[in-house]
Amino acid sequence: MKTTEQRINNIIGQLEGIKRMLASTPEDCFALLTQMKAVKSAMCSLTEQILSSEFDRCLSGRMAADKRKKMEVIFKEVIKK
Repeated sequence: MKTTEQRINNIIGQLEGIKRMLASTPEDCFALLTQMKAVKSAMCSLTEQILSSEFDRCLSGRMAADKRKKMEVIFKEVIKK
């Protein structure tokens, strides 16, 4: 599993690539859209990773098991792709 920092660096690299493509007036719209879709997917993965780690950190030991289980179900619905 990639670290949060690795994911952020990958996204930055992808965005820089898109920026270069736009600056050079891209003729290959398919390549541009492919890169944009990759960034969107990477952002979703990053969001899920950050929310998961924060969820665990924030709720560890602070909530009864039954309430925690309900929160996990709600959380999974929120981050569904």
